[in-house]
Amino acid sequence: MRTPRLDRDRQQWVYDYVVKESGRVFHWDEDGRQVPKSVKSHAQISKHLGRMGQRLERVALEEEKAGHSATAFELYYQASLTFANAQHPVLETNDEKAYLHGQCLANYEKVIEHSPYPIERVEIPFEGVELQCNFHIMPGKPKAPALIYIPGCDMTKEIYPDPRVNHAHHRGMHMLVMDGPGQGTSNLRNIKLTPDNYERAILAVADYLQKRDEVDEDSIVVQSHSMGSFWGLQVAASGDKRIKAVAGPWASYIDKYYILDTFSPRYKQLFGYLTGASSEAELDSWVSQMTVSGREADIECPVLLTVGEYDSRSPIELIYDFYNKIKAPKELWVYEDTYHQARLFGGDSNRLDCHMMCMDWLVEALEGKFKAGHDRNIYLRTGGGGPSGSQGLGQDALHWWED
Repeated sequence: MRTPRLDRDRQQWVYDYVVKESGRVFHWDEDGRQVPKSVKSHAQISKHLGRMGQRLERVALEEEKAGHSATAFELYYQASLTFANAQHPVLETNDEKAYLHGQCLANYEKVIEHSPYPIERVEIPFEGVELQCNFHIMPGKPKAPALIYIPGCDMTKEIYPDPRVNHAHHRGMHMLVMDGPGQGTSNLRNIKLTPDNYERAILAVADYLQKRDEVDEDSIVVQSHSMGSFWGLQVAASGDKRIKAVAGPWASYIDKYYILDTFSPRYKQLFGYLTGASSEAELDSWVSQMTVSGREADIECPVLLTVGEYDSRSPIELIYDFYNKIKAPKELWVYEDTYHQARLFGGDSNRLDCHMMCMDWLVEALEGKFKAGHDRNIYLRTGGGGPSGSQGLGQDALHWWED
């Protein structure tokens, strides 16, 4: 099924030009090419990334046959990651989509086989269908807390965590990563996104985790990434007492006008596919409901928000307004002169400081550190300290000229 024809499709020639010049599929404000220079239009991305995935898979198999298990493990993960990125720009469920996503899953099965810790691919019942998730089990410690990780709309559950460096395990938590409605395997199963079904899907995952012997059923937290930050705050506002804290790095929880109508045209095209909308009017109607603005008073568990000062999809003045209306224990980290992918340092996208620091905060929330009235916002200055320091504490980006 093809996505609906949209007014923003007329900007495709500009989109193709920016892809050619930047070498990036999206987030053009970031440095570094994601695709080779041979890619000069959006239509080429999936094929050329798919070819890269095929080569990684071929070499991984050769190394596995040679008895080099550790090398094969890393290469299979890189192959799965590359196929995951290759399948994403295909905005219809066709043969190419099925092939690329299938190769992502097949290579991840080899990751599971060679992983130094247990990873289970689990099927979780949800409203007459099943959600496929990856459960990263922390070895050697039963009854540990569990972190539900919600990927962004550009991601599948195979992309994060990097199984070579599992941040949740380092902090004493199991991690379950979702392919929620509109993501990854759910797309192939025609489980489409609606304004409120992802919220219910997270609670279905919580139901599942509470039945696992390895999980401390009273210690379930959520880390929700990018567009996932919206779904994470939805569940924070649901009133469900099982969710003890929510961290939402990279803000996408306010009015979707900014991501769909002022940001890259790819996002409106993408949401046409994720929702299965039959027309632009229907898509606009559904997406207008995808906000947690107005539900601030319903949030009761501790929440952590992070945002880049110049995130094009999340104007900073709206973020402050939303944050100020939350009455629950709360923190806001604003990263000076950064964009959507807010972080202190560069480096491997799966080993970012924001992932680690947000998980540290969630552990502290489980330990009861954040009591009623906790309110800490910090302006993380370029070249300055981090969120655990005091530089920029109580300052805001709207008054950047003040020390």
